[in-house]
Amino acid sequence: MTDAPLLDVRGLTVEFETDGERLRAVDEVSFAVRGGEIVGLVGESGAGKSLTSEAILGLIPCPPGRVTGEVRLRERNLLALDEAALARIRGKDIAMIFQNPTASLNPVFRVGDQLHEAMALHLAEPRPTLRARAVEILTRVGIPSAATRMRDYPHQFSGGMAQRVMIGMGMSCVPSLLIADEPTTALDVTIQAQVLALIRRLARESGTAVLLVSHDLGIISQMCDRVLVMYAGRVVEEASIATVFRAPAHPYTRALIDCLPRTEATAQLGTIVGVMPGLRALPPGCRFHPRCPIAEPRCTKETPALRALGSGHRVACHLASNGAP
Repeated sequence: MTDAPLLDVRGLTVEFETDGERLRAVDEVSFAVRGGEIVGLVGESGAGKSLTSEAILGLIPCPPGRVTGEVRLRERNLLALDEAALARIRGKDIAMIFQNPTASLNPVFRVGDQLHEAMALHLAEPRPTLRARAVEILTRVGIPSAATRMRDYPHQFSGGMAQRVMIGMGMSCVPSLLIADEPTTALDVTIQAQVLALIRRLARESGTAVLLVSHDLGIISQMCDRVLVMYAGRVVEEASIATVFRAPAHPYTRALIDCLPRTEATAQLGTIVGVMPGLRALPPGCRFHPRCPIAEPRCTKETPALRALGSGHRVACHLASNGAP
């Protein structure tokens, strides 16, 4: 892992124009990912996790969307590039694994052809070499009889095998950064563990950094070095995995951890009252205050800044102090 950030996101904001109103779905998000690091992006559905990852790759349609801020990959601002320049970066420097593999693979093309096309766009190698490389990649990601399965169509693969193909496509050009957006959502628990272990192994072998988007803190705890917790479009806490699970400083982070299943027979499963606010009904002050059990009057009026509590630990909460609310 290197000290210099590979990916440096500064003040990333995503807005949508609808019915004459501008709605802010991602609000001034800033973070960095270093080479070889696995960083988790966690939060409930609607927190802005997927929009953040899509904005990094320039996948937000503009209009109606509007993306501002800076997304620097090795000091190159991706938001300032045109579509042709971004196309040369996608897949080669930054790859993405989407949460529904069967929807991401083209149903009318053979799996081998899709894998070959992904490499042919970025690698100046002869067709037979790319074919052989495609077979090798499918073998590495655990597809049995890879040379034969190259000729199969996506519907002939199970959900877990299709996700393995997507991982192989993402890693085929050995990108510097892999964005995995809920890569195990559609999979059962056993296959989920296999897919996560595969992503971790391939990332370690190639030195690829990973931005793992998930709503599951259990998955984040197994995979990541650091975690960013998002709520209603904002980052509310950033810390190492050890810090987040031993001394969560934001009430929302603590609530998410309390919702994790416990092994004790008498343990009760925690809940978070209320729901994530809609973009047209974002509360003033701290956006979590309507659901927060320790909110004070100033939480309803003053927006908390994302401030440092310690080395590598940032939190946006008026009441957080010394690593605990």
